[in-house]
Amino acid sequence: MTVALVSVLQGFLASIGRTVLGLCQVTGALSLFAGAGVSHVFRPPFFWREFTAQLLRIGYFSLPVVGMTALFTGAALALQIYAGGARFNAESVVPSIVAIGITRELGPVLGGLMVAGRVSASVAAEIGTMRVTEQIDALTTLSTNPYKYLVAPRLAAATLALPALVFIGDVIGIMGGFLVGVGRLDFNAGSYMANTIDFLEVGDVTSGLIKAAVFGFIIALMGCYHGYNSGRGAQGVGRATTNAVVSASILILASNYVMTEFFFVGA
Repeated sequence: MTVALVSVLQGFLASIGRTVLGLCQVTGALSLFAGAGVSHVFRPPFFWREFTAQLLRIGYFSLPVVGMTALFTGAALALQIYAGGARFNAESVVPSIVAIGITRELGPVLGGLMVAGRVSASVAAEIGTMRVTEQIDALTTLSTNPYKYLVAPRLAAATLALPALVFIGDVIGIMGGFLVGVGRLDFNAGSYMANTIDFLEVGDVTSGLIKAAVFGFIIALMGCYHGYNSGRGAQGVGRATTNAVVSASILILASNYVMTEFFFVGA
């Protein structure tokens, strides 16, 4: 009985050890990959055409989904805050809380998650297919560094595009709350906008834009990393695509907590 218990305990501890070692291995590999990618962003030669194409693909073509998400989020947030504030006769806080909630949290987080689902999957599938069809090996044969041609433009484009997307999403989200507040909740349009402007501070907007830049980097990094290390065959590409979206989403939520702690609680 004692021998069996010791054997079970050893198996349990061994599984924990394998998990920890595997996590350390992945963390180290990801850190080296990120370092190599970032270093090539600032070193010539620069593939401006590839960078511009990725900027349009990640930023401009993601605008509809981010805009629609922000619009309905702002509208739903206004309804929820009004319903909750009515319990304490505090309906007047709707404009200010909608603006702060959108700019600080919901704008960057929901925008980042939507772009992660769209862009991380696309990048992982594209680079993974290139890995499977040996196009990455062909780039190396042609003396083109894959990190410089594939990874660096996507990292730079996503890091720059996400703040612009989130800023536009913030405006659309606040307007969604404004439309519901004026059209559905009988707020005066002038007083609604005055309350929004009076309570919204520059720090609320800038903190959300900094978050967006970090989220953009995470989205591109996860897509490139999982695609670059994709397994062989269609199953490997599919697994890389799934892992890219899941890991990007988790890291966005985790880093959002850390940055919120730094910007607002730690101050």
